[in-house]
Amino acid sequence: MDRIMNHRLFLSIVILALSGSTFAQTQNLAGRTYYNANIMSGKMNDVISKAIPEAKAEKIAEIEKEKGRKLTDAEKAEVEKELQEAQTKANSVIKGIKTEATIEFKTEKDAVMKFDMQVDEEVLKQNGIGWAKRKALKAVIALAPTTEKATYMVKGNLVILDPNDEPDTLRLSDDGKYLYGKFDEKTNYKLTRTK
Repeated sequence: MDRIMNHRLFLSIVILALSGSTFAQTQNLAGRTYYNANIMSGKMNDVISKAIPEAKAEKIAEIEKEKGRKLTDAEKAEVEKELQEAQTKANSVIKGIKTEATIEFKTEKDAVMKFDMQVDEEVLKQNGIGWAKRKALKAVIALAPTTEKATYMVKGNLVILDPNDEPDTLRLSDDGKYLYGKFDEKTNYKLTRTK
């Protein structure tokens, strides 16, 4: 019986020691870098895919109201075809816009966030985006800050950037390889540790 108790006690100590070391690992992020080559690509495709059924229903309702009758199957197929073409075009445009994101933890309380947005004008041009809109988009991107300093604090696996100003909470994976965040309630992103 004493042997079983000793094994349980030993196992409990090992578990506490391991969980303590994981917790200690997440306390100091100094020297770590997390990166994503295109932070929005997957999410934008998801947003477009989810918007298509709603857009289809709205378009059909609009046309039916105009015509004063229900659409035929052939007319519904035409609406479907138009929406598929619009989705293909939107997905292509998204591929022409790339947003790199990096968070470097410089010290145990200071971090630097870097964002690099690039626009492939040729892709936008091929998809019918006019010269003025392409130039306006490039001008807006040029005005956006690319590097921003922040303070941070760690609570367990939560990393809180700018805790005293406008807090932004990220979640660190248990193994410390990934950093997860949210742009809004529906849009998540993931950064991978590179250093």
